[in-house]
Amino acid sequence: MQRLFVKLTHLDQRLFVAINTGLHGSFLNFWLFYLTHMGGATFTIAATILLWIFTPDPWRHTALIAAASLAISHIPVAVAKKTYPRVRPYLTLPGTNTFRDPLTDHSFPSGHTTAIFSVTMPFMVMEPMTSFILAPIAMLVGLSRIYLGLHYPSDVLAGAVIGTGVALGTVALWP
Repeated sequence: MQRLFVKLTHLDQRLFVAINTGLHGSFLNFWLFYLTHMGGATFTIAATILLWIFTPDPWRHTALIAAASLAISHIPVAVAKKTYPRVRPYLTLPGTNTFRDPLTDHSFPSGHTTAIFSVTMPFMVMEPMTSFILAPIAMLVGLSRIYLGLHYPSDVLAGAVIGTGVALGTVALWP
């Protein structure tokens, strides 16, 4: 089991380096730096509240589900960050590309990825046509976290799984 864990850790690091250093260029530097904020607290909270207030049903109803999903999804994130304190890759891997004011808290799982998936998945389930726009946005936010040197691919995968799972559970259990 230990050998498997070591191999997976090396794979995670190799994928990180390939994305973080192999894809770098001025076009992606600009777009991914700003796109990553779509998974941040300010954007996700504001977007769900604004959609809930200013749109008609069924969008309004879905926005309320998305807001609940967002709130619930950060419980397992907080628990995981305390239980599995993982140092961010830019602090451990030499030559990592990062940007101004990088986060210093624990990296596992990715909170931005969790947030964007927890907010977009209810819309994708309830309004499937939104998937063509929202799925690529959610995946790009996750990719941006690696590109910016803040998360390993496994952090992003865990965030996507948590966000998606909570969102699907919230949609299924919503009265």
